[in-house]
This record gives sequence, structure tokens and C-alpha cells, in this order.
Amino acid sequence: MEILVCVKRVPDTAENEIIVNRDGTDIEREDLVFSVNEWDNYAVEEAIQIKDKVGGNVTVITVGNDDAEEVVRREMAMGADRGILLCDEAFEGSDGKGIASILKAEIVKGKYDLVLTGAQADDGAGQVGGMLAAMLDWPFASLVNKIEVIDDKKILVGREIAGGNQEINEIDLPCVLSIQTGINEPRYVGIRGIRKVASADIPVHGANDLELSPELVGPAGSLVKRLDFFVPEPGEGAKMLEGNTQEILDKLVEILKSKGGIK
Repeated sequence: MEILVCVKRVPDTAENEIIVNRDGTDIEREDLVFSVNEWDNYAVEEAIQIKDKVGGNVTVITVGNDDAEEVVRREMAMGADRGILLCDEAFEGSDGKGIASILKAEIVKGKYDLVLTGAQADDGAGQVGGMLAAMLDWPFASLVNKIEVIDDKKILVGREIAGGNQEINEIDLPCVLSIQTGINEPRYVGIRGIRKVASADIPVHGANDLELSPELVGPAGSLVKRLDFFVPEPGEGAKMLEGNTQEILDKLVEILKSKGGIK
């Protein structure tokens, strides 16, 4: 099975204090520590596990600048077979639809059975996977937390839905799936693995290579414009309930009643 996993280089929130810049147009990115998007890491691990079970190859791909190559190599050190970097000044400032258009232009040049994305990236929109599937006219499932390969034409997919329930679907290949965290436990990447892929060739494709019109990407092709960044004002904080278990439960019920949560 040929699997493509879309990954993204994002600020590591565990290592950084995120600060909005003076103009309110972005966060301060200078001196930030970056890593692979958490959801994408689960997607790569799932792709590797599928390959180990049924055979095939795993390719990781990212849209970004030259620095984004580091996350591609990191996922190759994890076990992906090859990587692709989609890099062009024309891509800068693309919205979700633009990113999906860039990825689609690369995907149609290959032959993939399965495309995985993280459920969401650093902007939290969770839209690229669905848009990509629509552009490819492939089946799509979001918030996937289980994948079972039936044969070379179908897979069984479990997804998380409201109320903590599980939905199971049979989906035709090729398809696009957005992976939820918790589907697996991503493996540790050691220094030896990183050194092994340090000199691996990673193709870099731009707009011309993808035969992609600059009008479809970047600010010109973006239908969504970011207007402002701001840090919300802190609220009053949590109210701590004291007493034994029954006393705490009684107080909680009274609070819920006063707020209209229960009758």
C-alpha cells in the first residue's frame, strides 16, 4: 500500500511562550522552538504500522519554507520511506484551500492508496483534510482513531463522534483520513535514526513543478484573511469546592441549577 502523510512544522507550545506581535498580525516567531504538529505525528505512526502489516511505502510531505525540511527528516527517521518538500515563495500566505490545492497538485502526480493528515494543525481549523478529499473526489473521514485494512480496495475506519461514541465505516480506497490523537503511541526517534536520514535526498517542488497557477495560492488565492491576533483577557478562574464527597456534589448541583445547566 502506498501511503502519503501530510505533516506540518509548528511552534512547540511545550517549549515556547507564545506572544502576539506588536501589529497583532501574527505571533512572534523569532527564536521559537519548532516541531512536527502533534496530530500529524500520530498519522505518521499509523501509516508506518499499516506498512508493517500489509507492506508498501510511506511518504511524508509538507508545505513550507526551507526550515520545514527538518520535520520531514524527523518523520523519515521515525520510519517513513521518503519525503517531499513543497516550497515556493508563491505558497506563503495560503489559506486552508490554498494548502489543499498545493497538496492535491503533488498527489495527482503520484499513485497513492491512502492519504493521511492530522485532525488539525496549529491554526485549529481542521479543514485541509476535508478540502483535499473534495478536490481529489475521494472518500473522507475525520477524527479517525482506528484503521483496519480489509484488502487492497477497502479499509475499515473507526471515528470519534459526539458523546464519546464510536462510528465504524467501510471506505473504498483511495481515500483521505484525518487522524485523531490517541489512535496509537508514536515511537521514539533516536539520534541513530536522525543520522541515518541526514543525507537522504528530499525532492523540493515549487509552483512550476506542480504546474500550479500562483493565482490559486498565496494571498491572491486566499478566501480567508487573518485580521487580528489577540490574547483573551483572563477570567475570574475556577471556583474550588471544599468538603467531603457528598458536600461537594450538593454544591455542584446547586451551581449547575443556578446557571441553568440542570433543572
